[in-house]
Amino acid sequence: MDISTLYSPWILLLTILTVVTVLIALNMGLFRKNNLPVEGKTVLVTGASEGMGLSVAKQLSAKGANLILVSRSVPKLEEALKAVQAAAKNPSQRFTYLPADVSSPSYAPSLVAEATAWNGNASPDIVWCVAGMSTPQLFIDMDMASLRRQMDVNFYGTAEMSHAVLREWLSPEAPVSQEAKHLIMTTSAVALYTIPGYAPYAPSKWALRGLADTLSQEVMMYPQNVEIHVVYPGTILSAGFEREQKIKPEVTKILEETDPKQTPDEVAQAAIRGLENGDYFVTVNWLGNLMRLGMLGGSFRNNWVFDTLGAWLVSIVWIFVQADLHSKIRAYGKKNGHPSLHKKLKKRTNGKNQVVGR
Repeated sequence: MDISTLYSPWILLLTILTVVTVLIALNMGLFRKNNLPVEGKTVLVTGASEGMGLSVAKQLSAKGANLILVSRSVPKLEEALKAVQAAAKNPSQRFTYLPADVSSPSYAPSLVAEATAWNGNASPDIVWCVAGMSTPQLFIDMDMASLRRQMDVNFYGTAEMSHAVLREWLSPEAPVSQEAKHLIMTTSAVALYTIPGYAPYAPSKWALRGLADTLSQEVMMYPQNVEIHVVYPGTILSAGFEREQKIKPEVTKILEETDPKQTPDEVAQAAIRGLENGDYFVTVNWLGNLMRLGMLGGSFRNNWVFDTLGAWLVSIVWIFVQADLHSKIRAYGKKNGHPSLHKKLKKRTNGKNQVVGR
């Protein structure tokens, strides 16, 4: 007997483990260069006065970037600027803030012009749109004005900035360089799979994904080197999340009870790591990555082999996950009655809240 045949299963297993290890390492960016070098570069960040936007600005400052902070509130921007300056890596870094309301039509061209003038008549190297808001409600309980407001802030706020800065970066007169400009949009994990309660919010975030998928292909036609990225945060333990929780439907809280919860610093760190890996689809935790693999469609892949295998596995996982989510939704409806009425029908009886009229 050829003794090598005794070891062939082990050789096969070792080969499989090696391939899997290499694929995981590649997906984690262990063998990649830094695709988002920021030292000495100028970065414009919207929504930079608190939450994820502020954490992004501070961490990029610590990596040597020059920062332009954008938000509505001047007092908050003044405090944010101090925090970002304190995090600086080098004494030569420059910082400023520009107040702006991203929901205002045509706010972006003048803002980009002002940022360019401050930056020595050079447009920012990186633009990261973080500004956003969420007012969760069930669809028939919301006012249409709420959906329009969230579309104005979340979608049009980013679309306006994208349009203005891409016109600068991709104009016939714009320089052609091997170093890429980066446009980073921040959407949400609900743009991968949404649940009841996010009807006023999810459409704006899904729309951003569609815009990014389109622009990521359009920029290929131009001689300038421009890259588009989309970041998909989940639950961020921020002031905005605390405001959401006060009005969020109970069924939404139940369905996302076991979701990963991250601080703004954790989300910013994970997002920057994905961008440095060169990812197009940037997810910030394990749940977001599973959701990404289940919803890739024709979007760009971060790693073709890993993402294809992962998508196949996740399609099986969804059989069980969706069944669990749907059973919780139906059970909630059966237990609490008509969603639009049961909160209104609460009354205090013997010192306890009791739902009546079921």
